[in-house]
Amino acid sequence: MNKLYQVRRLQEFGNSASEWPEFPVGIIGSGACGLTAALMLQDLGVEALVLERDGVASGSTALSSGFVPAAQTVAQKRAGIQDSIEVFASDVQSKAHGTAAPHLVQAYCHAVQKAIDALELNHGIEWHVLDQFLYPGHSQYRMHAVKEKTGAGLMSALLSAAERAGVTLLNHAHAQELVLDAQDCIVGVGFRRPDQSMEYVRVQALILACNGFGANEQLVREYLPAIANAFYAGHHGNDGAAVLWSKDLDVDLKDMGAYQGHGSWAIPQGSLITWAIMMQGGVQINSEGKRFHNETLGYSEAAVEVLSQPGGQAWAVIDSELLELARGFPDFVQAEQLGAVKRCESVTELAKLIGCDHEVLAHELNWPLGDPAASFLSDAERESSAAERIFKRRLTPPFYAIHVTGALFHTQGGLNIDCECHVLNSSGQPFKNLWAAGGAARGVSGGAVWGYLSGNGLLSALAGGLIAAQSVAQHIQSQEN
Repeated sequence: MNKLYQVRRLQEFGNSASEWPEFPVGIIGSGACGLTAALMLQDLGVEALVLERDGVASGSTALSSGFVPAAQTVAQKRAGIQDSIEVFASDVQSKAHGTAAPHLVQAYCHAVQKAIDALELNHGIEWHVLDQFLYPGHSQYRMHAVKEKTGAGLMSALLSAAERAGVTLLNHAHAQELVLDAQDCIVGVGFRRPDQSMEYVRVQALILACNGFGANEQLVREYLPAIANAFYAGHHGNDGAAVLWSKDLDVDLKDMGAYQGHGSWAIPQGSLITWAIMMQGGVQINSEGKRFHNETLGYSEAAVEVLSQPGGQAWAVIDSELLELARGFPDFVQAEQLGAVKRCESVTELAKLIGCDHEVLAHELNWPLGDPAASFLSDAERESSAAERIFKRRLTPPFYAIHVTGALFHTQGGLNIDCECHVLNSSGQPFKNLWAAGGAARGVSGGAVWGYLSGNGLLSALAGGLIAAQSVAQHIQSQEN
């Protein structure tokens, strides 16, 4: 066989399988999901081996903003923020227009609070709640971040916690083979080393935390044609391993049309521009000098809106007040240092930069909420408090403009799982000892780009990591009794 990802039978290995080293639990992937699972298992007294394909763990987590939504956490209470898990779950489901898997919405919204608190109280990761603005779709301040306010900072904190806890993490270990016994139980994992040799370990249980399929062009074109030609801003390792294994495991796939896009990817710098500036009154202008969508609905669906404009590009326009807000985000500071932010002293200068008509742009920057120019707003959007607040705000010179396009960040569909993150086969029955979470499994964004609520990726990662760990620990203990 020459497939990159294979499912093999134990009998193929003969007596050599008896020499494989053994671990109670194997975890494929060391992003936020895999490390959370490993840390929670360590707390429960269960040893795990984490297999990481790269030389240094980073993945999608390091490329993300690092913001995790959660309600009723220690950090939220410390900040005096009143919230509830029920309201949080309602926000998740509302953003997905009621199409998110109900069992996972409830399970994840409850579990992420436990994960956030456990990581702080047991592993020293201090969380801060962002309370300057509400992200699209959230009714309360509930975005949690480490002090750096970056995904790289979150990864660093998780890796440090794993090292302190004694988690066994093996880098340069690209898992490519799952080994089943005659009863269809996972009994081993094969991983390729840098010298192209294969090594194998025995496991009693396996957690797939290897993220999604955004880097697999063939799978993206099959499942996400609307975003297939967009710039991919995710991790190269998200090549669909779990999806490809599912073909041989007879596993059902769910929500494969869901993904996180982003409508503010700076070009040519290749940097993420925080959507906070859009939620506080920034605007997006196309090459004709016109606004073209409701920026308050969310950055994920904005990717498709931007890509539908001439040249698949737009300009994010802010003023001095919003520039100061943006400079509170390290990703934006880096983009500014790379030259992404262009200062324009007047509408005339801004129009020259964009290459559009001055009068058209001047009108677009100043139309009132009821103006026919805002034809892309529905009646409900015109009447919403967000529209009232944001669309009546006037940008004042000097202006600051960033050339942007739409990008694909990560996928939100994957293996079908139950509320304990057991992988389900095509008949809806759970595999005896296989779990999936984070980007490897279906998420809570329904089946389309507009269902993605800010932070859903890391919500699935941390919540799914904790749930899978607890379920696996029960499985291991039942095997020992």
